[in-house]
Amino acid sequence: MSSAVPTDTRPGTAAPSGFSRRPGLALLVIAAAELMVVLDATIVNIALLSIQDALDMSDSNLAWVVNAYAVTFGGLMLLGGRAGDLFGRRRVFRIGIVTFVLASVLGGLAPNEALLICARVFQGVGAAVAAPTALALIATNFPEGKQRNRAMGTYAAMAGVGSVLGLILGGLLTEYLDWRWVLLVNIPIGIAVLAGTSVLEEADRDQGKLDLVGAAAGTAGLLCLIYGVTRGGQTHFTGGLTATYFAVAAVLLVLFMERQARIEHPMLPLHVLKDRSRAGTYATLFLTGLGMFSTFYFLTLYMQHVLDYGAVKTGLAYLPFSAGIGMTAPIASKLVAKLPPRLVAGPGLLVAGTGLFWLSRLTPHSSYAGTLMPAMFITAAGLGLSFVPLTLGAVRGVDEVDSGSASGLLNTAQQIGGAFGVASLAMLAHTFADTRLPKAGKVYSDAVDQGDTALVVKAQAAMTYGFTHALAAGALVFVTGALITAFVVTAGKPEADPRARA
Repeated sequence: MSSAVPTDTRPGTAAPSGFSRRPGLALLVIAAAELMVVLDATIVNIALLSIQDALDMSDSNLAWVVNAYAVTFGGLMLLGGRAGDLFGRRRVFRIGIVTFVLASVLGGLAPNEALLICARVFQGVGAAVAAPTALALIATNFPEGKQRNRAMGTYAAMAGVGSVLGLILGGLLTEYLDWRWVLLVNIPIGIAVLAGTSVLEEADRDQGKLDLVGAAAGTAGLLCLIYGVTRGGQTHFTGGLTATYFAVAAVLLVLFMERQARIEHPMLPLHVLKDRSRAGTYATLFLTGLGMFSTFYFLTLYMQHVLDYGAVKTGLAYLPFSAGIGMTAPIASKLVAKLPPRLVAGPGLLVAGTGLFWLSRLTPHSSYAGTLMPAMFITAAGLGLSFVPLTLGAVRGVDEVDSGSASGLLNTAQQIGGAFGVASLAMLAHTFADTRLPKAGKVYSDAVDQGDTALVVKAQAAMTYGFTHALAAGALVFVTGALITAFVVTAGKPEADPRARA
């Protein structure tokens, strides 16, 4: 395994055999790829109204401009990670980037809604292949210790910063250019990433086979689960169709796990989950994704519907979030070399929960400088501290031949957590808002069209009441993640890892 190669990471020292000889450029390529695929999960959100007007889309079809990407991204990542283990991570990484860029061109030029949604599906496929192989390539190209911690810190920061940057760029590109540029912007980034892949070292391939039956069952199960959650959030989890999707998902996922336990070459080696600390890390990543993506969703609605921010102002309002993650992620990458992960990630999630609780005190008249800006910064600073140790913990100690699968599971946990969060907490927000004003969102839209100022104010108050309860629930989610980290994630600092000592 490459992690057993002696490491000397002093400045000016040649890279150890088997690792990248140009680690700075290798890290830039991997970070740019992660930034691109994560950015695309949010960049389209602020452009949705412009897309709807340009392509004359219904509200239900418009939702699939976002959901088509999320469903394929979350549902196919295990398959993408395993493909990298079997066929070569660098090769599969390139295929993922090419697929993503071509899908971005198709979406940016789409003349109708059907082609746009298809393009978003293929973008999700490309992202599901590129994201887990990008993370696995860190283990291939950087020796364990300071270099890998620094690389993981940058990767983790891109995961958080990319989500926020997507909101900022989405506003700027939509307002000053055209909504199509929220997709076409991926072309230069993707070309630059492809040009730099020659500096990445290829890993030894696993000699097993791709479990196509297991891949079909697992992917279909995740797709049904994510679709059920997405649909359930829109229908308050009522109706036979939503229940059917959940039932089918349960059957398929049970079959998938049973198959992985008995076949010789599983897509998801279950021994990856037998380690208590690693399993706890995946659970915490699920909760982190749940809380973070929900925060973006509700704050965007609050700023646009209650504070009447436009697209650009909404995007720029997230700058404190980006700054908070950018400031604390490098600190976390240094702390994890000296402290056990739970002593970095746990306090980080408590800080994030504190910031989110502050946001749950919002009113229709809250000021940006007095409440939104400092609370967003605190929330982001806490998440920045937690991303690095959680990302390291998810793949640390995993045999190199399994690191693609472990990386895919990491990304899957975050994406499914985000889907669960937006769907379930949106239902919670609507429930509380309805106690003040039934169907407050629709009433707000109608009142704006009719110019009924008094009703607009009443609807804004009801929506804020719902948003704040959802944000309070998100704060509890972060606290739960901190408790899991404290009591389940028991791994010591990196030097205690036998593979690091080797």
